[in-house]
Amino acid sequence: MTSAIVDRPGVGSGRTVGSPRSGKANAFGWRFTTPLYMGSALNPINSTVIATALVAIAQGLHVSLGRTSVLVSGLYLACAIAQPTAGKLSEELGPRRVFVAGIITVLVGGIVGGFGQDLTTLLVSRVLIGIGTSAGYPSAMLMIRRRAGAAGMDAPPGNVLGGLAIAGMAIIAVGPPIGGLLVGSFGWRAAFLINVPFALVALTMALFWIPRDAPAPGARSVQVLAARIDVAGIVGFGGAMIALLVLLMSLPHPDWIALGLAVGVGIILVVWELRARTPFFDVRLLGSNMALTRTYIRSALTLLGVYVILYGLTQWLEAARGFSAEEAGLVLLPMGVLAVLVSRPISGRNLVRGPVIAAALICLLASAGVLLLSGSVWIGVIVLITIIFGVSMGFGVAGNQTALYSQAPAEQLGTAAGLSRTFGYVGSIAASAITGLVFHTSVTDNGVHLIAWIMIGVSVVLVALSVADRTLRP
Repeated sequence: MTSAIVDRPGVGSGRTVGSPRSGKANAFGWRFTTPLYMGSALNPINSTVIATALVAIAQGLHVSLGRTSVLVSGLYLACAIAQPTAGKLSEELGPRRVFVAGIITVLVGGIVGGFGQDLTTLLVSRVLIGIGTSAGYPSAMLMIRRRAGAAGMDAPPGNVLGGLAIAGMAIIAVGPPIGGLLVGSFGWRAAFLINVPFALVALTMALFWIPRDAPAPGARSVQVLAARIDVAGIVGFGGAMIALLVLLMSLPHPDWIALGLAVGVGIILVVWELRARTPFFDVRLLGSNMALTRTYIRSALTLLGVYVILYGLTQWLEAARGFSAEEAGLVLLPMGVLAVLVSRPISGRNLVRGPVIAAALICLLASAGVLLLSGSVWIGVIVLITIIFGVSMGFGVAGNQTALYSQAPAEQLGTAAGLSRTFGYVGSIAASAITGLVFHTSVTDNGVHLIAWIMIGVSVVLVALSVADRTLRP
């Protein structure tokens, strides 16, 4: 394995750009990492900014607040399917190509949503945005892994992984206040149109600063490429996820047909993937690499807690406490700031076991704190509880990301990173279903307390799972 990385020419420049001169110290220059961070940040931008726009969208389109939850769950469903798909495509077609194609899709989705006139058009926009933003993280992880390997790095590049985590958490920090400011100043369409400048800047940097992918090993027919990507597996996985979403959104009156479809399609998917030569959803890997599977589950439970608070607390502040979108966003700002501050040293030192256990315990503490919330509670108590959740998020995201990098096979890191995000989106979809269920008729203090008890139960499971996992290195 060589200690230097061969430069490739940038698009339209006629010279080498975005690559290190040589050696481990120069493997990750700012021109290479900046577009990766920005491209990966497109997803949390759309996950957080929309939170402060739901009430305004419901009023502007004359629909109930409960119906707007489809804009949240629709994006997460698209992401849950597209994330591992983007990872698989990155492994087969090249991560830079997939990264750039994703940014272009986000650009189109932002324009569609910005000029949408009904809830259906906005849902189409959110699906496009979900598909496009899904390319950022798995392709970035694969590019980082390949670059580290070419530089002869054995340990995970902690500072780079930390930067990738911070890029997402920083947006979670500033997303709600920025979303509140945009929605309050320009209306709810700004929550969609914000993608246009971000996507244009990220696209320009990616084209000029990220080295081109290596040439494909040889020409492949459509049939061969479809088999390697496992199109049938992708379709089956998508079908199972859609049925699962319909089931979750039907609660408290379960859609038994959706349950049957989810179970039936899931069984067929497992049978197919066990026989596939290059499976999309590698069931054998999940069964043989239980450490990686536990990391997926921890990620799902961690993000379940984060997004229940992000969406549930935002709606409660606006509907029950009478906060404006801007004020609700500012209340959540310290949550993301603390997540960013605590994650950097954890990622830089490649810590795993301690942070994930601490994240679970802190999440339990914060969930219990939600029981203190009421219409008359001092605003400082609300901010303190969000800060505690922010610390939990920073510990959990950083620790689980380092675990993922170390536990996943190098040649499958793109798909593994995508599946990690998929598990996270399952948690996010569940969070959307919980808030939609609890606040189905009205937003009340009792509803917030019910969310607290649900989160206490989730946190107990997360603590048990983290403490019992002896495969995590200290």
